[in-house]
Amino acid sequence: MSGGAAGVGSGSGAGLAVVSGAGLAVNGVPSAEAGVGGGARETVSPAERQSALVIEVSDHHPERVVRDDGVGRPYDAVEYGRGLRLVAALSDAWGITYRTGTKTVWARLPAETIPTAEAAEAYEGEHALRRGQRAAEILAPAPRRTVQDQDWLNRGALSFLAEASDLLGGQLDEDLVAALTGQLVVPRLADWCAVWLEDEAPGRADGGLVGGPRLARVWHGSENRMEELRRLLEKDPPDLPDSARSGPVPMPWPAEALGAKAEDGSALAFRLIAGGRPLGTLVIGRAGQDHFPDEITGLVEDLSRRVALAIGAARQYARQATISRVLQRGLLPGAVAEIPGVRSALVYEPCDKGGPSGDFYDLFPAGDGRWCFALGDVQGKGPEAAVVIGLARPWLRLLAREGYAVPDVLDRLNQLLLDDATETADAAARALVADGGRGLADEGPQNRFLSLLYGELVPVEGGVRCTLASAGHPLPLLLQPSGQVREVAQPQTLLGVFEDANYGCGTFELRPGDSILCVTDGVTERRNGHRQFDDEDGLVAALTGCAGLNADLIAERIRRLVHEFGGKPPEDDLALLVLQAE
Repeated sequence: MSGGAAGVGSGSGAGLAVVSGAGLAVNGVPSAEAGVGGGARETVSPAERQSALVIEVSDHHPERVVRDDGVGRPYDAVEYGRGLRLVAALSDAWGITYRTGTKTVWARLPAETIPTAEAAEAYEGEHALRRGQRAAEILAPAPRRTVQDQDWLNRGALSFLAEASDLLGGQLDEDLVAALTGQLVVPRLADWCAVWLEDEAPGRADGGLVGGPRLARVWHGSENRMEELRRLLEKDPPDLPDSARSGPVPMPWPAEALGAKAEDGSALAFRLIAGGRPLGTLVIGRAGQDHFPDEITGLVEDLSRRVALAIGAARQYARQATISRVLQRGLLPGAVAEIPGVRSALVYEPCDKGGPSGDFYDLFPAGDGRWCFALGDVQGKGPEAAVVIGLARPWLRLLAREGYAVPDVLDRLNQLLLDDATETADAAARALVADGGRGLADEGPQNRFLSLLYGELVPVEGGVRCTLASAGHPLPLLLQPSGQVREVAQPQTLLGVFEDANYGCGTFELRPGDSILCVTDGVTERRNGHRQFDDEDGLVAALTGCAGLNADLIAERIRRLVHEFGGKPPEDDLALLVLQAE
């Protein structure tokens, strides 16, 4: 039997076959075919087949002779065929069989050298690191140590830390950082490890102590030990002194959870500190040793600093994401109003899922049988856009409910934005003077422009009367049941630009089946190379194809066409509102 991977033996293209219980086709090879050093291959009896392991390595292109002349050579000399000495030392019978174009090395291992499942678990789990005592040996084992070797090993440790930094630095979830830490440490540096995290929110209790550290991750070389180790560690969280900083602190050995194979060992705890704040604790353990080598403790201490920085960055991101979500909920209505005789459909897709969008919408009752709707787009995104939306949307509702007509609402909102921009600029100038021209100079002027489509709906007999105006916004389109599409507003200037701007409006009636489509520039300016979605009246053509559809289907069809227009996901916020008279 042969495989494709290189194995023990000389030449190239060697294959490896491992067969338990013998049963090989060449078990009865006559002694005349035996090769160097092995003598005649013995016939394996049925009893022996149940208690022996036979290994064969076949080389279909034998090129080199076996070297076993006993001549000593320098350590760095190129060697071939030395693997057979290991075969001879481990096996009770071995040999080399030559056939036409093929050389096969075989060896029979006695039963006592074959590890049991229990022994294999112990080797892979509790004693995985006994193969080497130093961190350098774990990262880069070598049989001899020279000055050049040590220099190479040091570079291996630096490579490990660089790899850890790259892996941990891009994570935005602290629990994922803890999980990756366990996989980095085990089995390279320890048999097991645990990561405790200090909760920032007092009173939180997800499996741990209220307001105290929680056990975020436990990792062991043997998976069947993890749960028991976790239960034991949760009972006694580490309590390290402030003087410990990030250095190693001895911890009690959890023998109860590790079984008879690991009754003794060494455990160390490292505080995770970033920016002077304790974020948690990293605990590592190794069975069968009373202390960790200095190389390992130094390496884990360096690793713990990187883990702490990654946890701190993840928490900062989580705080900002929480603020953004809360802010976004406050900038948008909790639900759109239902208008008698009108069906509405909304699509709202912010480009940045973690921050405030520059687009906003609203649909609300204004009293006296009136309903008002708005679709706006603020210049920019993030906090500055949130400031403008937080100013504009409440004022729209207030002015509408006070009975102001559509043009008057736009006039007053325009003046409000201009006044706010002036006050903001004055405050920035005073802060710049007080700061001596430092710190705030790079912020520049904060322009607060707003494009807005604002309208008023009044159900009447036979339809709905609609009054609306567009201030620097893509014009709304009216779709009739026949498939005819036309614009139903006139273009006007942005809000917050000119103090002497005067806004007008238009009024028309929605008949049953008529639909109004209102969009932001994330729809009209959706790009595919040099082309935009609305080039050559692309939006009109898309809406024409929606004749006969209800409001929900119209909104979904336009959304799908916009997404399919470009090969990449949209790079701008996308919002559209469909209003259809029933």
